[in-house]
Amino acid sequence: MTRPVTVEEFVALLPDGQKADLLDGVIHMASPDAPEAAEVNIFLIEVLSPFVRGRKLGKIYGPRSAFRLSDTYAPEPDLAFVRTSRLHLWKRSYFQGPPDLAIEIVTADSVERDTVLKRRAFEEAGVGEYWLVDLVEKRCAFLRIADGRYREADLEAGTIFRSEALPGFWLDSRWLIGEELPDPAACLKRILEE
Repeated sequence: MTRPVTVEEFVALLPDGQKADLLDGVIHMASPDAPEAAEVNIFLIEVLSPFVRGRKLGKIYGPRSAFRLSDTYAPEPDLAFVRTSRLHLWKRSYFQGPPDLAIEIVTADSVERDTVLKRRAFEEAGVGEYWLVDLVEKRCAFLRIADGRYREADLEAGTIFRSEALPGFWLDSRWLIGEELPDPAACLKRILEE
């Protein structure tokens, strides 16, 4: 049996630009993004980044940002948010601790990794919100930590999610799983007008 890979080894082993997750000492390589996943990722970046920046809440990070949860866990969520008060925890090429919000865009090759392995890791690390945009099942699950366990958040009118990790931010889950993504600038305008 081989020994578990440490976070430091994980960072040293991976070539620049290769997305992967270190989960329980095992490196899980990601395949290239499907076009739908890449489009949802870009949409979320275009909506979240200006919102977070404008409110001076912290920073949004993309898919090559590793979050060290322990010696053998360093997942790289598709997107993550870190509050301003915790930004000093960046050390070298990974963040020393969990993000405040993690987002995964679930595709056919990432179902178990995103919905089981990473969900469990983020839950145990106390990540406040974990959003799953499931492109396989065409649904979104917005999870919040309560008493150390994730619970799916209730959605207003069945589709509107209001974030607690990002005060004032909301989105309509239909934006993320519809046939065509809406204009992110128009969505951001709607969010900011409320």
